[in-house]
Amino acid sequence: MHFIEQLYAPFFSLENWRQIIATPDDWIIILSLALIECLLSVDNAVVLAAQTQSLDSVKDQEKSLFYGLWGAYIFRFIVIGIGTYLIGFWEIKILGAGYLIYLVYQFFTKRQQTTAKPKKQRRFLGMSQFWSVVVQIELMDIVFSIDSVLASLAISKNPVIVLIGGMIGIAAMRGIAEIIMRLMKKIPELETMAYCLIAVIALKLFLSIPAIDIEVPAVAFGLIVLGAVVVTLIIHFVRQSRKTAPDKNQKG
Repeated sequence: MHFIEQLYAPFFSLENWRQIIATPDDWIIILSLALIECLLSVDNAVVLAAQTQSLDSVKDQEKSLFYGLWGAYIFRFIVIGIGTYLIGFWEIKILGAGYLIYLVYQFFTKRQQTTAKPKKQRRFLGMSQFWSVVVQIELMDIVFSIDSVLASLAISKNPVIVLIGGMIGIAAMRGIAEIIMRLMKKIPELETMAYCLIAVIALKLFLSIPAIDIEVPAVAFGLIVLGAVVVTLIIHFVRQSRKTAPDKNQKG
C-alpha cells in the first residue's frame, strides 16, 4: 500500500500542480509531449476509426470514441504511475499484435462472404455491439499507451507533466480518428486501406518487443500512411471516373 502511495503521490500534490502551471518551461515540455503523443498515436487513430465502422450510426460511432476518450484518460493515469515498470509488459505488445491481425482477418473474410446472408456482428463477451466497440477501443488504448508513456517519461520525470501532455495528445488523436471516420463514409476504399495499415501496425508492434528490438521510425511510418492514403485516393477517383464514363458515352 505504501508503495502505491509513493507512485501516485505526485498526482495529488497541490504544490506540484501549482508549480507546473506557473512555470513557462514546463508548458513548453507539456506541448512537446502533446505533439509526440499525436505522432505516436497515428496508428491508434487508424485502428479506432476502423473499429467504429461496425456501428451503424455516426452518432454511435462518435459516442464510442467519446467513451473511449475517458477510458484512455483513466488508464493513462494508472499507467504513468507505474511507467518505470512498463518495460516488463512487452507481452502486451505480442497480444496486441495478435489481436490486430485477428481484426484484419475478420474484416477480409467478412468481405468475401455473399451479401445474401449477412453475418451477424460479433460481440465482446455478450455485450451490445456499441459496448463491444468501446471495450475494443479501450484494449487498443492499453496496447498503444505503452510506447507513448515510455517516450514521455524519457523527456520528463514529473508524472503530472506527462499526464497533462498525454491528455492533450489523446484529445487531439481522437479528433484525428473522427476525421478519418467521416472520410471513410465518403470514400469507402479508405476502410480497406485502414485494415491494410492495421496489418502493418501489427508487424510494427511485434518487431518492437525486446527480443527483436526493431523500431520503425515515426517518420518512416508516417510516410507509409501518407503513401497509402494517396494510393487509395487515386484508386477511388479512377473508379469514380470509370463509373461516370459510360453515362457520358450514353448521352453522346
